Amino acid sequence: MNIVTQTNFSNLKLKNRGKVRDIYDLDEHLLIVATDRISAFDVIMNEGIPFKGKVLNQISIYWFDFVKDIIENHIVAIEVDDFPKICHQYKDQLKGRSVLVKKANPLPVECIVRGYISGSGWNEYLKSKSVCSIPLPDDLQESSKLPETLFTPSTKAEIGLHDENISFEKMEKIVGKDLASVLKKYSIAIYEKAVKFALSKGIIIADTKMEFGIIGDKIIIIDELLTPDSSRFWPLSKYSIGRSQESYDKQFVRDYLLSIKFNKQPPAPKLPSEIIEKTSNLYCEALKKLTEKEVE
Repeated sequence: MNIVTQTNFSNLKLKNRGKVRDIYDLDEHLLIVATDRISAFDVIMNEGIPFKGKVLNQISIYWFDFVKDIIENHIVAIEVDDFPKICHQYKDQLKGRSVLVKKANPLPVECIVRGYISGSGWNEYLKSKSVCSIPLPDDLQESSKLPETLFTPSTKAEIGLHDENISFEKMEKIVGKDLASVLKKYSIAIYEKAVKFALSKGIIIADTKMEFGIIGDKIIIIDELLTPDSSRFWPLSKYSIGRSQESYDKQFVRDYLLSIKFNKQPPAPKLPSEIIEKTSNLYCEALKKLTEKEVE
């Protein structure tokens, strides 16, 4: 089993290493490689999760195509044979976990959409009966479906720092009123279309975060889309309000870290082999449920 936690393509120009993705600058385009790194509470773990990068890459490709009637995405090519020739020498490492994409100017906010109340949203609700300054009914329980889809943006933090939930008004100050309104419209439309489809496959997408960029005067969706890293995926068959849910995403790792009272600061603790294996199985199961395909 080949676990890729970092790529080192000496003949390519490394632009950036994110929490999960290694990005190479190919002049006209970017090469994005989804590794098997996993982060939790914005801390990158030392161990990789088998197949994770391929699952993320393949789920993103699936959703980008699924919502292309709503918004254009950044993908140029998904097969290594269609990448620039200089990439072909790394085909074995790139296959299934990489995409060639357009260069865009990323917008400095995360676009978060919530259909259910969980995680940081639930913690805030317990204190204020609101999420990101949006008032909510008094009688919600943990994991309740929200009365309507909420758009709750956040800042985009550097690696090792935490994203900060912000109000829509603050987002307007960061990107401008018109752009904020358009991003909200796109985000909710993408989420609601995906949620309906996922439910038919037995998965609840409780919430998700998206990233957008600009090319010229055109807004496109970039990075990843509706993956187990950027969303909470819950099995519909086991859903029950009033408690935290079983999950197809990295919540399993978060729960383990909370159980050992991890302080959410580097260095990361060692992940037990059973946690790694279980997490890998969950990622692969999410891909199969949504797309009816095995990880390549």
